[in-house]
Amino acid sequence: MKTEEKKKWASKIFWKIFLAFFIAFFALYVSEATGYYEFEQHKKVTLTQDKIKQFEEDVAAGKHVDIKDYMGDREINYQTKMSDIGFRLSEQIGQYVQDGLEATFMFLNEMIEG
Repeated sequence: MKTEEKKKWASKIFWKIFLAFFIAFFALYVSEATGYYEFEQHKKVTLTQDKIKQFEEDVAAGKHVDIKDYMGDREINYQTKMSDIGFRLSEQIGQYVQDGLEATFMFLNEMIEG
């Protein structure tokens, strides 16, 4: 591969990665600016208040009360085979990056000292 082709290839990869990060940043910014997170928290508080009212009504009516009936959403497991693969891949990439950075700094250290 010629140097010019390598530069074009690296430039294309850089801009695609930059664009992906920009889109991710923009999506997070818009969700924060529109108050999505605050709305989700508000829904949880409202749900909790509704459950408290239901609990009080059930106690006043003399019904059998079980805490499990009034607990909000259960913890949902979103783990899938794809997420496991992604997690393992990210750990491996992180290890390669860490090893590469350590090797680079050791090389620079030898260059400075030697």
